[in-house]
Amino acid sequence: MPTLAPPPPTITSRTLSRQLDLPTVSFFGRTLEEYTRFFALDVAALHGRAVLDVAAGPSSFTAEASKRGIDAVAVDPLYDRPLSEITAQVRQDYDRMLFQMRAKPRLFRFKSFASFDAAETDRRAAASRFLTDYEGNIRHGRYVRASLPLLPFLDGAFDLVLCAHLLFIYAARFDFEWHVEACAELARVSSGEVRIHPVCGSDGKLYPELARLREELSTRGISSNVVKVDYEFFNGATSMLILNPEET
Repeated sequence: MPTLAPPPPTITSRTLSRQLDLPTVSFFGRTLEEYTRFFALDVAALHGRAVLDVAAGPSSFTAEASKRGIDAVAVDPLYDRPLSEITAQVRQDYDRMLFQMRAKPRLFRFKSFASFDAAETDRRAAASRFLTDYEGNIRHGRYVRASLPLLPFLDGAFDLVLCAHLLFIYAARFDFEWHVEACAELARVSSGEVRIHPVCGSDGKLYPELARLREELSTRGISSNVVKVDYEFFNGATSMLILNPEET
């Protein structure tokens, strides 16, 4: 797993009511269709392109994208585990996350799903597709054990790099330096764009060090933009951060 920042300050029950309780990085995933919305993807335009999904968890993006002719690869720290352990992890983390979602409805907007039931059905379908594809990983090798801020790929290996629900959702658990190195590493392995969603925490508040982060990345030759997307599930999760590595 990535190196964690020092434990966050004591969180009161009032604070917890305004955010999800995330003591560890959850193994939780989403479908290709949901990715198209929060990353503003044109799936047809990605045909034949190399795409990397970082901290993918049990998302089905890679499985579904591969069937559409996209050269998709996913990385996650848990991808060295056998199918039985991965399945148990999915069951445990899904039950915990979905329970929290239902217990804290004010944290969510139903712009992308009609109800919690619809969101749960979609997320469980993602996990099911992922598990089926993961079972064949020895044959196709789409799932690579790795974690930020160090990825086992050559510079510019991918046309597009995606990273969802890690950097800023878990901002309290990773320090600023980790965020800089993680973003720089995502940019290193991309020959095109890096798209990161969302740009807020689970409380819906914008990452407080965003301006400083973008300035530091700029000194490393990585330009950035915050772009609105037609998507919202967490309150405030309406944008993505796009990184463009400097051409060499």
